Amino acid sequence: MQLAWSADDLAFRDEVRAFLAAELTPELKMAAAGMTSVYAPPDVALAWQKKLHARGWVAPSWPVEAGGCDWSVARRYIFARETTEAGAPPLSPMGLGMCGPVLLHYGTEEQKRRFLPPMLAGDEFWCQGYSEPNSGSDLASLQMKAERDGDHFICTGRKIWTTHAHYADWIFCLVRTTRMEKPQLGISFLLIDMKTPGVSVRPIVSLSGEHVQNEVIFDEVRVPVANVVGRIDDGWTVAKYLMEFERGGHAYAPSLVKRVDTLVVHLAETGQKMPGRIAALRTEIEALDALELQFNAGLSNGAAPGPMASALKILGTELSQRLTELEVEAALPWVEAYQPHLTLPGGPVPGFKAPADGLGVGPAWAAKAFPKYLNDRAGSIYAGTNEIQRGILWQYLARRNG
Repeated sequence: MQLAWSADDLAFRDEVRAFLAAELTPELKMAAAGMTSVYAPPDVALAWQKKLHARGWVAPSWPVEAGGCDWSVARRYIFARETTEAGAPPLSPMGLGMCGPVLLHYGTEEQKRRFLPPMLAGDEFWCQGYSEPNSGSDLASLQMKAERDGDHFICTGRKIWTTHAHYADWIFCLVRTTRMEKPQLGISFLLIDMKTPGVSVRPIVSLSGEHVQNEVIFDEVRVPVANVVGRIDDGWTVAKYLMEFERGGHAYAPSLVKRVDTLVVHLAETGQKMPGRIAALRTEIEALDALELQFNAGLSNGAAPGPMASALKILGTELSQRLTELEVEAALPWVEAYQPHLTLPGGPVPGFKAPADGLGVGPAWAAKAFPKYLNDRAGSIYAGTNEIQRGILWQYLARRNG
């Protein structure tokens, strides 16, 4: 594995740094620094997306003919690392990082022409409809039905834990189009306009207080058959392709390194010391960084994400959870005060009224610690629970070892 960047890669890194210095405003950096969720509020994410789109850098992995950059894996990694270190907010992944790659791989030419340009420009915002009230990790047990009626499906059912559905223009869903003996069969991947009659959204307020998640109800919603991506009844194949991007489509280590370095600064400010625990966590994060570089080297040589995507998802989310524990400890005693107005949750905070003067108790970084801790508990659940990911790894090793 070649770990040294080429001269062209280093020149590209400098180009990215110059762009970030010119376009990443203090307001965007402040918003990113205050985030308590893995998702930026849509207005923040879209403001940054518009800047990237104007530069032509909004979709690093997409082909040029689809409006993307078609960068090498090395350049994608450099870009992700530089934007993280510069403090840029994340983009919403549901369109650009999930549905977009699926459309590029499985979509018809008409679907690509209709959906990819507004997805790139940020003119249409997407959400994901996978989990249901009784179908989470066992996703193949989903029950939302789509019954054929001429050139439409009539969709009835519910999706849950749907991030930013209350902002979304479109949702991509897994729906059951046929009952078959094997539950993975008879599922289709369907694009649904959130403005269609019969679609309604109910908020779910998280433990950390903000409204990011939702339940989406579909009551006899008419959806064109033309909105099926891939083959009817073969949506499980499409879903598996998407989940590889969801689990292994980004690097965890750069943001973890930045958070550890920030924590060290805060510890120095408050006169606290936890050198052994910080060193141990940093060592594990550096090991994760090496694994992610190895993973990207494999992708550069044409390898599929495969089971390594599951391993990185486990390591990245669990290291992040451990880091939140140290962040909470460092923020004592200020964490006892509930102060979302000093942070940037991923959505509104129902029922909370900020003080008229806008002030709070303690520094803003301390106000962020406990909401971030609570929000991060979901990290080992979303995108397939870490228990499921361990099962995937066990099955892979069992097959490999005979």
